[in-house]
Parts: sequence; C-alpha cells; structure tokens
Amino acid sequence: MSFAGKHYWLVGASEGLGLALAAKLHAAGAKLTLSARTESSLAAAQQRLPGVRDVPVDVASTDGVAQAAAQVGPVDGVVFLAGVYWPMTGQAINAQQLTSMCDVNFTGCARVIGAVLPAMVARGQGHVVITGSLSGFRGLPGAIGYGASKAGVMALAESLYADLRGTGIKVQLANPGFIRTRLTAKNDFSMPFLMEPEGAAEEMMRLMQSDRFKASFPTAFSWVFRLSQFLPDWAYYRLFAPISSRKP
Repeated sequence: MSFAGKHYWLVGASEGLGLALAAKLHAAGAKLTLSARTESSLAAAQQRLPGVRDVPVDVASTDGVAQAAAQVGPVDGVVFLAGVYWPMTGQAINAQQLTSMCDVNFTGCARVIGAVLPAMVARGQGHVVITGSLSGFRGLPGAIGYGASKAGVMALAESLYADLRGTGIKVQLANPGFIRTRLTAKNDFSMPFLMEPEGAAEEMMRLMQSDRFKASFPTAFSWVFRLSQFLPDWAYYRLFAPISSRKP
C-alpha cells in the first residue's frame, strides 16, 4: 500500500506514538493533518515535520470535532490516537478523571469516526485506524476507566470492520502494550516489554500497509492478554487480581 499523496488525519498526534507515526507517514509521502488539544505541542510537531497542517481539536467536544472535521476537509484516512490516562483503583475513584478517560478515549473516537465516515461511505473508499490497547481485552486491576474506554474502542472497530468489509473502506485496529510516554510515566509499577514510540509506530505502519484487520503488540506480551479471555473467572482473577494486591 502506498501512502504517497494521500491525505491522512491523525487525531492525537502531537507527541508520543501519534507523532512517531506521523513522522513515518510523512516520510512515506502522505499529506498529513495533525490534531491535538494543545496548540503549542502541535506547533512543535509542525516544525519537526515541514509541510504538515495542524488543526487543534478537543475530542471531548462534539461541536469542536465537527468544526475541526470541516476544516480538515475530505481525507483518505483517519487515525485515532488521542487518549488520557490516570491509574485508578475501585477504592480510589476520581469521578472527573474517570469521566474524562471515557469521554476522550472512547466517546472522542466515536465523535471523530462519526464526523469522517459518512463521506467515506458515500464515495466507497477510505481507511480508518483505531488505537485500542492490550488493557482492553479484559478488566485489569488499577485500570478503572482506561481499560473500559479501550475495550469500547476495540468493540467499535470490530463492529465497523464487520459492517464495512468489501465496501472499499479498510478498518484496522492496533492494540499496543506499554509505550514510553508521559502517560505511562504515571505508573509506579514494572511495565514489561516497554516499547519506545518509534517501535510502536513501526508496528502500526506494518499493520496499515497490510490487509490484516488488527495487530496486538508486542506479540509475545499480547498473548498473555489474548489467552486470558479463555480463562474462567476464578482463574483469571486469581492470577491477574489477587486479593492481596487490592489497594487504594
């Protein structure tokens, strides 16, 4: 698959995985529009990638997403990478942070897809890439909000793929594990198979250039989460959430 001359809108692309993926698509000749909430971060990204266009957007705002989509105009592809994260246990719920994770990570994705997909359907061509997470396969301790929001976008991608196969619109889902970003810097626990943004972006590029629906990576680490879906509840929670680990 060639990206040369194709217009891609990357939402959540001012840093981390989004910016690393933008650099790879830029090198492949794609025409890029980058969006994020922070204008200063977008300006820095634009300096790093000459010729890209930046359109600030807060995906938690329905009107804001609609206005940004109108400003971006027709696109060949959209990649949703926006996300917020706070470690959170059931014993220490923060209502504002919990709502924000759901509203940005999941509902924000729905807003963006809702804004761009109708035009793709009308012309029978397009490319939709959604970023899930290994944390979305099954509920994990300390992942209140984040895991649920990622499970939501993963289910959204699966439904889109089921409906749009054979229509000319390619739907893909990327499920990364831990990536070294300002979000994972909040974690105070060991993060196995921690990836650099560039390595994760390379995995996403391989997916986008393929005909596969989804990729979960790092591969070896992903099998832990994929196989956990087949465990009965008593075994899963004994392994992944022992009672002794429950803490505020």
